[in-house]
Amino acid sequence: MAKQGQTGQGRETTEIAGKGLEKTGLDGLTAAANQAATSGPAGHKGLPPVHLWNPPFCGDLDMRIAPDGTWFYMGTPIGRPALVRLFSTILKREDGKHFLVTPVEKVGIRVDDAPFLAVEMQTQHDARGRLLRFRTNVDDWVDCEQGHGLRFEAAEDGGLTPYLHVRADLWAKVTRALYYDLVDMGEARMVDGEEMFGIESGGEFFAMADAKQVRDAL
Repeated sequence: MAKQGQTGQGRETTEIAGKGLEKTGLDGLTAAANQAATSGPAGHKGLPPVHLWNPPFCGDLDMRIAPDGTWFYMGTPIGRPALVRLFSTILKREDGKHFLVTPVEKVGIRVDDAPFLAVEMQTQHDARGRLLRFRTNVDDWVDCEQGHGLRFEAAEDGGLTPYLHVRADLWAKVTRALYYDLVDMGEARMVDGEEMFGIESGGEFFAMADAKQVRDAL
């Protein structure tokens, strides 16, 4: 949908941009992502302000993020970490679907599980006590605290799969090895009148499961 005040010529330019993206494929998307990365205020560092962009939808792209964090384009893995990192900066989730977004176009991509993978964990301490810091597969560091919490979902093997909130409804699946580390750090606490097993970080307690169920499973 055209923005208010946009002329017919402006709408046509936007449509051509979207079609151009489809035609040029990965090269066109890379160029658009590079341009988006520098579209913030002068001197601004960090991620592009994708939450402020609401461009027209230009269709789905044959791009997929596998459960292990590998990005695929037209069935072929994207082997350049810098390119994956670039695309990850313009990732957005709306109504349960993932998109790559620039100021002028939005394309849908497929995400099999979570768009990111938490691959490293550091334990630090501050005034709140223990603080867990996670590194994602695209080299973002996320402090586990209020607003960037952990949630746990039932896994097919009967265990639990942890997910870390990275930003704006985008999550990172925590690797199985790090999950075992979290279990080793876990403790039982009363939460809303029930004894829960979980992990403390950044002054928050993130419940994994009912404490009795955890004890019975050990």
